[in-house]
Amino acid sequence: MPKYLIHRTVGAMSDEEIQAAGERSNDVLAQMSGIRWMRSYYSADEGKIYCEYEALNLELLLEHARRAGLPFDGASVVRELDPTMFR
Repeated sequence: MPKYLIHRTVGAMSDEEIQAAGERSNDVLAQMSGIRWMRSYYSADEGKIYCEYEALNLELLLEHARRAGLPFDGASVVRELDPTMFR
């Protein structure tokens, strides 16, 4: 399944707002197939969240964001690189 890196402009978020967004995301994901949230990183300095997902296609990511009420600035198909690969 392809991996995607999504970026979302969210502005400043409190811990409670991050918690609520994560719960909405999980609620929507429980109703969908072909998509899996792997991890996310929040940059308070940039007001952005970067999310790693596995999904069958981009349309699933867009549908998830729409249903969960999450911003969606864009996504890139990515390949994981690990430092141990370069020894």
